[in-house]
Amino acid sequence: MADFQVINELPIQDKAVAFTFDDGPNPLYTPQVFEILREVQGKATFFMIGTQMEKSPETAKAVHEQGHEIGNHTYTHPHLPDLPPEECRRELQLTEELIEQVTGAKPKVFRPPYLATSEEVAAITAGEFGYPAIGAVNGAAMDWEMPGVAHIVEKTREQVRPGSILLFHDGFDDRSQTVEAVRILAAELTAAGYRLVTVSELLTLSRAALE
Repeated sequence: MADFQVINELPIQDKAVAFTFDDGPNPLYTPQVFEILREVQGKATFFMIGTQMEKSPETAKAVHEQGHEIGNHTYTHPHLPDLPPEECRRELQLTEELIEQVTGAKPKVFRPPYLATSEEVAAITAGEFGYPAIGAVNGAAMDWEMPGVAHIVEKTREQVRPGSILLFHDGFDDRSQTVEAVRILAAELTAAGYRLVTVSELLTLSRAALE
């Protein structure tokens, strides 16, 4: 039976965390995010929605060219446990193909919309596609609700430790609060000696720690 738990953090000793961004690409906010990351020499994982990639292909391409990772976040952002298996496969396959067109390779990581999964969904996402399901430790930051920069920063800061996966949103709506929170957190964490890495790099570090 496929494991249907999401991975929120990884057991590593290195001072490294993964910033992740959902629901893009967004031609206004995504470039602001990777400019912040460039300033601190950080990398991130962008979990993209297929329909948004089709709307903003140049932004998706720019994310890849900046050296960031693109993960699968489905084609239309549905609640996967509610879908028949064939529709679930289609949601993954369409976006996988779009990502491969941009990067030249299949994506390695996946985040279920709403972090909602099940044994049946995992049998497809992990069993058939080989994706680990990626969650996050800072759900309480709720940046998608636009709760204020200070709230996003504080609730994220509380959860930072080596191996943390941090969730933010660059797609849809007004993401200016998220951008400012990420600017503050990226500067703070790098000043404290943390590296900002992709989820795949965190997975590699965790495997190395077990050897």
